[in-house]
Amino acid sequence: MAVTVKECLELQLIEVEMLLSMFPKKGEVNLDEDAVPSVQRYLRNTDGALPPQLEYAVTIDAGEAKVKVELQVLLPHTYPHVAPQLFARSDALHRQQQLELNTHLASHMSSLDSGELCICEAVQWLKDNSLPYLENSKISSESASEKVAVKETLRRMWIYSHHIYRQELRKKIFGCAKKLNLTGFCLTGKPGVICVEGLREHCEEFWRVIRYPSWKHISCKHVENIETDGNVDDLRLFHAFEDLQFQAHGDYGLRNDYHMDLGQFLEFLKQHQSGHIFQILFDVEGKLSDKRNFGRSSNFGQEEIDD
Repeated sequence: MAVTVKECLELQLIEVEMLLSMFPKKGEVNLDEDAVPSVQRYLRNTDGALPPQLEYAVTIDAGEAKVKVELQVLLPHTYPHVAPQLFARSDALHRQQQLELNTHLASHMSSLDSGELCICEAVQWLKDNSLPYLENSKISSESASEKVAVKETLRRMWIYSHHIYRQELRKKIFGCAKKLNLTGFCLTGKPGVICVEGLREHCEEFWRVIRYPSWKHISCKHVENIETDGNVDDLRLFHAFEDLQFQAHGDYGLRNDYHMDLGQFLEFLKQHQSGHIFQILFDVEGKLSDKRNFGRSSNFGQEEIDD
């Protein structure tokens, strides 16, 4: 007999309740406050639209040092009858150890019986198996410290989207930037532009997180990598992650006509030594004397899309 989405979502809520009872301390299970209520509302009225996929993170302490390891979870609507999407990370892991940890986690999960709830099993596997990867990462760090100092790289990513409106998406962008110690800005409206700068691995993590799971119509237009023997913070062009909004043009009652004043945006870029980026983002040469022409943004040849 075919399993319904309703049955799957009911099982997902049962598993979340189990995890919350296993990890009752604040911060151990990081779950958006509306995640469970939105599923519950759907279960009361299945004729409505499907709720957002359940997405949460479980943080465990590994080893005697209680090193934090986080399991990021995204559940398709038909989980547990399709596999969940899992990703384990820790600030104490180097990229190679983190890759190996996730490869072995995926191998273990694929060996389990399909159709069964398995997030608790994934959490237990991480508690039992994370320590060797953390120790290898520590050995690598100690070995590297004995060698000549390695240059660090500041990465700056310039990301373009047709538009950025939804509060849920903006919350995810700002939360991720703060968590990863990234500076830059998010230009809300139409078009939408994000700039992040910081350590290379943190920028890569940000790019992975904001695209995941469904923001497909977004592109990274330009990447800057700057090596230094000193502190990468000295190379930053921005001192915080700013919520950038300018005066808009168009019909305020129609979301898709809510165009940002790109002349003001160009001026902002020039104030931050980034005027050349305007042409890269929009394929036009930015001139402050043409500011009025940038007030009404075009679609730049892209289709209307959902953020």
